[in-house]
Amino acid sequence: MRSGSTSQSPAVEIAGLVKRYGDKSAVDGLDLTVAAGSVTAVLGPNGAGKTTTVETCEGYRRADAGSVRVLGLDPATQGAALRPRIGVMLQSGGVYPGARAEEMLRHTAALHARPVDPALLIERLGLESCGRTPYRRLSGGQQQRLALAMAVVGRPELVFLDEPTAGLDPQARRATWDLVRELRADGVTVVLTTHFMDEAEQLADQVVIIDHGRSIAHGTPEELCRGGAENTLRFTGRPGLDLVSLLKALPDGTAAAELTQGSYRIEGAVDPQLLATVTSWCAQHGVMPDRLAVERRTLEDVFLDLTGKELRA
Repeated sequence: MRSGSTSQSPAVEIAGLVKRYGDKSAVDGLDLTVAAGSVTAVLGPNGAGKTTTVETCEGYRRADAGSVRVLGLDPATQGAALRPRIGVMLQSGGVYPGARAEEMLRHTAALHARPVDPALLIERLGLESCGRTPYRRLSGGQQQRLALAMAVVGRPELVFLDEPTAGLDPQARRATWDLVRELRADGVTVVLTTHFMDEAEQLADQVVIIDHGRSIAHGTPEELCRGGAENTLRFTGRPGLDLVSLLKALPDGTAAAELTQGSYRIEGAVDPQLLATVTSWCAQHGVMPDRLAVERRTLEDVFLDLTGKELRA
């Protein structure tokens, strides 16, 4: 869709960001770096400070403390230079209620020097049937798709997407994922907030989890799911297997338990060698391991472990 920036400098650099509303700190000393040409997913519970952080990067909010640099510029004081280089998809709003979908997209395109053909985005995002429909009469999913099209029509170097697939049906969600992947392939940096863990796992090069206005974990999805977690091997067999004998065949530090009659769990560094050892032991003891499966922590498991399971307003 465009060739993104070839600079090796970070696309976004946030150091010690603080943003307060009265006596409440929405963001409290946040540090965050986004590599150019990458997709970064920002996760956090409601009220964690995600949207405030993104809006500060976009220039809609002014930091109370700390520094923010987006494409090397301060969004608070250098917004005029920054705005032509970024695309913004707000969580809601940003479109005139009475404007028709297609005319709004074409108006946005006309504000840029080398826009994407609006007709291409209309077709790509399935907006053909509602091009003449006023924004206020669009469904929630159609409004989301229009907002996404407006964010990328100007061929930005960096795109901020706030909950880009909220309210979308599965087909539209997949189309959005494909567009994000295309942006990355073209060198465009993408920063997205999402509540969908599978979305972050599928799209993100880096995941940043924030809570109470601070970054509490960051890394690739694989690193976060692996860090501090042992894999688990489960299988079923006849009840009452000799687990002492099984453990003698397994590496030190491995645990085995019969959870219910005939249902077994092995915890440890599950790798091909351990899997082969378990199946070999079963063969030697005349055991047919059924439903043999390796379980790994998901990003959702990590998120809940770090942020707690309580509901927040």
